[in-house]
Amino acid sequence: MAAVPDAHEGDYWYNVETGEVEVGAQSDWKRLLGPYPSREAAQAALATVERNNEDWDDDDD
Repeated sequence: MAAVPDAHEGDYWYNVETGEVEVGAQSDWKRLLGPYPSREAAQAALATVERNNEDWDDDDD
């Protein structure tokens, strides 16, 4: 049986103020990271940002 595609695929946002994942941009843009393709990716948003910052810092060295 084929998996049913998520109706909100690509529309997950991480709210940096509340620490919650939003389906669709519910909050002010200044509080959101995203969009992400899945809930799991949005939940890992801060780790992704930290990893990207470290990679960019390494590139600057």
